Parts: sequence; structure tokens; C-alpha cells
Amino acid sequence: SRRISAGVAGRAANSGGGNASDGGGTSTSGAEGEAAVAAVPIGGEARLTRRQRRKVTDAVDVAAAAAASASSVPGTGSSPSPVPPGGGGGAAGSSHGQSTAASSAHGGVGSGGGSNASGTTNVQEHVEYNVVTTIAARELDEHEGIDEAGLREHEEVTKVKNVSSIEMGQYRMETWYFSPLPKELLASCGGIIDILYVCEFTLSFFTRKEELLRFQAKELPRNRRHPPGNEIYRKSNLSMFEVDGLQERIYCQNLCYIAKMFLDHKTLFFDVDPFLFYVLCEVDERGYHPVGYYSKEKYSDVGYNLACILTFPAHQRKGYGRVLISFSYELSKKEEKVGSPEKPISDMGQKAYLPYWTSTVVDFLLNQSDDSQLSIMDISKRTSIMAEDIIFALNRLGILKFINGVYFIAADREQLLELAKRHPVKEPRVDPSRLHWTPFITDVKRDKFSIHSKKPSVQQEFALKETKNPPSGGAGYHRG
Repeated sequence: SRRISAGVAGRAANSGGGNASDGGGTSTSGAEGEAAVAAVPIGGEARLTRRQRRKVTDAVDVAAAAAASASSVPGTGSSPSPVPPGGGGGAAGSSHGQSTAASSAHGGVGSGGGSNASGTTNVQEHVEYNVVTTIAARELDEHEGIDEAGLREHEEVTKVKNVSSIEMGQYRMETWYFSPLPKELLASCGGIIDILYVCEFTLSFFTRKEELLRFQAKELPRNRRHPPGNEIYRKSNLSMFEVDGLQERIYCQNLCYIAKMFLDHKTLFFDVDPFLFYVLCEVDERGYHPVGYYSKEKYSDVGYNLACILTFPAHQRKGYGRVLISFSYELSKKEEKVGSPEKPISDMGQKAYLPYWTSTVVDFLLNQSDDSQLSIMDISKRTSIMAEDIIFALNRLGILKFINGVYFIAADREQLLELAKRHPVKEPRVDPSRLHWTPFITDVKRDKFSIHSKKPSVQQEFALKETKNPPSGGAGYHRG
């Protein structure tokens, strides 16, 4: 086999996949490039980046799946996967890339539509066109557009944490992931910070404890012992502040830096202007101490009411994550909208949201609803949870039936009581009467996530029909 250098992945993609031309030019699909990377010898694997090693593994899996699919078709033996008529590299798309990966891995001939026409013809003679070919989903490349040198430098920098732990208030927390802190801050410590000291009131960063104490003693005003912005909620020792990213850029950017130290799948945007940040604090005689936060877009075209959520490790297992989730839906109720967390939701995010959805829906069906006939849209309007999330929760509860294309909620009171014991509404709860907040004014007619733009409930539809068609012999039908 040919030895392909790990440093020339672009040329390796062309040489490993073959020339797949259908009228001129060299065309290399994504699967062909993966097959080319898979041809790197074992000895050169140590020089590959993490992304290239993932591609090697994916290419082997795709090649094995294509070989198994081809061998299962009668009369094909170990021939590659079927190639559609025309066989061109550009027209064939993903299925052409898969057949090329199979032929490259198994030493077959005819890797492209134009490079070996006889091989393609033989394949087409023995394969029926009604065979379903499974095409593996392509992995989104988060480093697309970065050259090999830049990619190696990026992975070399991010594979090691640049901050070992942070000290915020009276808690010192060990970090979990890399965070792209400003280079000026890292330069004074040689690129690695052992302990990052954070002022819990302003979120200012310091590399020495003396700097933090001097800042709080001289430059921090006595009446400025809380996050910037407006306090919109307080009950007992919990308080919530709304911080506008446009007005408090430094505070919000530093909050995102801290969040990246504990979240693996978080994308940092230095432009925090379109976001609102809601910071949850514990209140005592010393001031307001942040325990977590969530962010949301000021206006979301897809109905998201939460973009990122984090409870600091020192305050986890206290129910604060549920408070933040519940608070996001209380704001949606104030806005008279339905909302949902930003999709696709991560595995950890689903574990946090599913208990809230299930307990809220069960509590609504058991205690807050006095109607025997309800639609999913009725539950969505009353709880501000998006209909697709309600369907997901009802499916997990096992009380949603799908008959003749229509969803039915089948649960008696005894079953709901049993579900309420398994999925209770836990403390602390958000008290809507303590929330003092006014939403941004938007055009209700243009906002498809507004409750007023949703379909009417079952009872409202019946009342509208009776109003349009009053009983004969009377003066008309009037709703009481």
C-alpha cells in the first residue's frame, strides 16, 4: 500500500479516492477523503491530530458497512456498493463516496465513475436498483477552514487546561475544561494559571490573591456588592438579576469564560450584545453571591427561551438548576409565549430538563386542570412548554397513545398519583408573585410562538362553532 504523509491531508484525499470525474476536473467527496486518511500507515498515526484519528475510525466503519451491504446482495460477492446510473462524482454525491471508500479499503477496482467504466458496468449488471443503501451521516467539522498548521496549534493549546482552579468568594473549584482566556492574563503566569481569583461581585480576574483583596478594599464600592443590572426576583435567600450583554459587556464575557471552564460543548461568542444573562444569587449580610446563571437571546426566531445554563460546582445538588429552568419558563409565561431550550440539547441538558418537564406536566394534569378533555396545545399554553417537549415527556411517562394519527393522553387519577410520587415537583420553587419583570414588546401577529397565535382549545373551538351556527328558532347563541 502507498504511504501517505499525515501532513498533506488534502493531497491524500485525492490520491486515496481516485479521480471521480464526470466531464472534467478532479472531484473528491467527503467519504473519499476519509478513505484516503485511512490509508496512513500505523507508524504514522502518532503524528495525526485528533480530528484525523476520528476520520480514520469513521472511514473504517463506513468501509465495513459498505462491504457488508454489498456482500448481502445476491450475486455481488465482495463488489462495492451500487453506483447510481450516470456514476459521476458530482451527481452521485454521498453514495458515490461510500462505494469509493469500500473499494479503497478492500482493494477493489473502479473507485470512480469515470476512472474505470468497465468496473462500474459490471457492478450495475449484478445489483438491483431497488436495494436500499444506508449512507452514514457526515460529521460536522468544527475546525473547517483551518489549515493543518493552525489546527495542530489549536489542538496542542486546548488539550490541556490552562486554569487548574478558580477561587470565587469562599469557594475554590477545580476546573474541568480549557477556556480561551485573554492572552494578557495568561502571559503573566507562563500560559498556565494555578489559581484564578475572581471577584464574585464584578467577575474581575486576578492571578494573585493580593490583587483581589486590594481591588475589593479600595476600588469596589460598598454599595456595589451585587451583579450589575436589575434585580427582578427575590424570595427568602435567593435573588435573580437580569444583566444586559449590551450594557455590561465585560461582566458577561467573563461569565462566559468561567462557564467554559465547566462546559465542554459551549461555544463562546465575544459579541454578547444580543443576549440577556440571568444570574442567580444567594443573599446574606455580605452581599449577593452568584451560584449559577442562564442566558437567552433577546429575540429568538425559533422560540428558544434558554441558550446556556450552568450551576457552579460548589452549589450543585441544591436544586438551583431546576430553579433556573423554571425561571426561564416563568418569563415565557410573562411574555405569553411558549419556549424551549436551544436545540440540539446535550445529554446532560436532557437529564436536567426531563425531570422538570415530566413533573410539571403530571402536576398540571393532576392539580391544575379541571377539564376532562385536554389537548397538548392546551397544556402548552398553560405551562409555556413547547408541544414537542410535552410529547417527549408524555412518551417517557408512558401515558401518550397514538391512534389513527392522533395523540391521546390515557391516564386515570390513580395512575397520575403514582406518577406524581415518582416525579415530584421539588424545592425550591419559583414564586411567580415575587417576579417583577416586563417583557420586550414584540409584534404578536408576527410572533408565531405567542400563545395568542396558537390554535384554540377544544372548548374554544366548540364555542366558536356554536357562535357561527346558532340554534334555529332563537335569538342567537351567547356564551356565558
